[in-house]
Amino acid sequence: MKEWFTPAELAEAKLPGLPHSQRGINLFIEKSGARSTGLARQRGGQGGGFEYHYRLLPTVARQKLAFLNTELPAQKSDVAKLLWRKYDALTTQQKAVCQKRLDVLVDVDGMRASGISAEHAIKHATHRADIAAATYYEWRKMVEGHARQDWLAALAPSTSPIAEGLVAELSECHPDAWDVLASDFLRSEGPAFSACYRRMEEVAKKKGWAPIPHERTLRRRMDILVPRAVQILARKGKEEAKKLFPAQQRSVAHLQAMQMVNTDGHKLDLHVRFPGREKWGRVFLMATQDIYSRKILSWVLCEAETWEAVRTIVGNMVETHGIPGRLYMDNGRAFASTKISGGAKRRNRFKISEDEVAGLLKTLGIDPRFVNPYSGQSKPIERGWGDLAENISKHPAMAGCYTGRSTQHKPENYGKDAVSIDELEKHVAMCVEEHNTRLGRKTETAKGMSFEQVFAASIADPANEYVRFASPAQRSLWMLTAETVTARKPNGAVHLFENRYWHQSLNQWIGKKLTVRFDPSDLHGSVKIYDPQGRFLCDADCIEKTGFDCAVAAREISRARSAKKKNDAAALKSARRLSDLELNELMGRGAKPAPVKPARPTVTRLITRTPVATQPAQDIATAIDDQQFEDSFSRGLARLAGGDAAIIKFPKGDRPKK
Repeated sequence: MKEWFTPAELAEAKLPGLPHSQRGINLFIEKSGARSTGLARQRGGQGGGFEYHYRLLPTVARQKLAFLNTELPAQKSDVAKLLWRKYDALTTQQKAVCQKRLDVLVDVDGMRASGISAEHAIKHATHRADIAAATYYEWRKMVEGHARQDWLAALAPSTSPIAEGLVAELSECHPDAWDVLASDFLRSEGPAFSACYRRMEEVAKKKGWAPIPHERTLRRRMDILVPRAVQILARKGKEEAKKLFPAQQRSVAHLQAMQMVNTDGHKLDLHVRFPGREKWGRVFLMATQDIYSRKILSWVLCEAETWEAVRTIVGNMVETHGIPGRLYMDNGRAFASTKISGGAKRRNRFKISEDEVAGLLKTLGIDPRFVNPYSGQSKPIERGWGDLAENISKHPAMAGCYTGRSTQHKPENYGKDAVSIDELEKHVAMCVEEHNTRLGRKTETAKGMSFEQVFAASIADPANEYVRFASPAQRSLWMLTAETVTARKPNGAVHLFENRYWHQSLNQWIGKKLTVRFDPSDLHGSVKIYDPQGRFLCDADCIEKTGFDCAVAAREISRARSAKKKNDAAALKSARRLSDLELNELMGRGAKPAPVKPARPTVTRLITRTPVATQPAQDIATAIDDQQFEDSFSRGLARLAGGDAAIIKFPKGDRPKK
């Protein structure tokens, strides 16, 4: 601890019982005569002057000065933390005992600071607190070595871990008996503790295990050794244990309309009649919702969650409200279909292949995000079903059609009636409109307005940069479904769902993969063909099968084939502008003809039964002179003219005459 101080340092410390200005400190020092008592010394260094020992000051001032200038070792802070951790584990009565002990110590220090001797101060304080002097000295010993601010924690009434609450007081129990009880109680079936205790007692009697405490004692032991979260996880499952952790609260105040949307499906609790069917069924309501305003943007009724239904609600949303920046959806097979999210890097279902069709979301520039199913924090539409689907299914117009949310919640009039699909569509449209326009909403962005008003205000805001609308040419992206097929030989026709589609421009794409966009509800109509890079090629018509003896269809095919033949011939004539003669003359013009070497005839002999060794052809041709050539040429002309000379006589004998 520092012992010598200047008047400026003493004034800055603002000690009790002393002036708080440097001038007042100097006056106090002059009156005390410190320079003549040896409690002052000359200050070294720049500035000079005097500095004074702390013993010159009153007791109260010395205590504060000691507190301000005492540097505790590093391990002291750890000791203090341990003291306060033990103090926090004490009961309220034990903490009151600590406060009573501290009051006695502070009372003694206050009386000593006022000039009363230590003996009289201790005697007076202990008499007033009704304790012995030895008890006071024991308490004083407990706070020795601790900082003043840690005295309350250091005066804990007991160092017993049980008394301090650090270790629970547990009755002795046979370890095997406890293992049997805990293993039986912490099962998914959730058995009652009393039943588990009875079964454990029976096993303990057979095995001779002892001691076995009372049931209530072991119940408390279970609550102490096994946390409640572990018990819920073991007996009720992960979903119930998940509720023990506070849910995340997500703010949407920084968003704008159409910046983020989410989609999901909900099975309506209604019996529905379908045309042409006797058996009733149920339908799904699939919808998209704007996350900022909570408005329902589009919806559709379907018998199952399929990619066709997802395509419909996404298409209706894009056509009516624009293209969103991001779409949150769960990882169901309909939403994660390659036809919807094909090419998305975050899709967690199906293998992503390089030649798969670019999904609807990727093609429109929508960022797909897959989240956990049945999660209201990730998809606000999950919470919206509680309001919207409740109003739809329990509306008076649906009386007798309600099925109940489970088999345990069937109404008394279960199965009395069913609503037709046409009536249900009108009813859902009315309920969705009421859901969007209802005033008094208490969401973060609504603040008393309706979802429709919040959405319209955000769309009209000039700062909203997320509103994008599709062009008419892009309508086929969400109105048509995409498939990847290969143009087949020999004409480039594409085969899809046992139908053939062809256009003459497909001839040059034989054997290559193409993207076909089609309307699933009209497979006999035309389809749109795109190249692998997504460029539009043509509209291919469906080639329907005709009857074997249908002359009209045969004539139509013949006319179409003749027209194509003429078109191809005209295209060929347009592409090939030079005839063979013109091309030959053009390519041969200005070139010198190469010298032609006269051909030397060869003699051909008839092969008879006995092989005749003949001269090589080159030697024979060399041996024939010009006169023989003239004779042979004349005979050949005579044979061409006919007559006897044209008859070749059969040679006599097996050897030619010499």
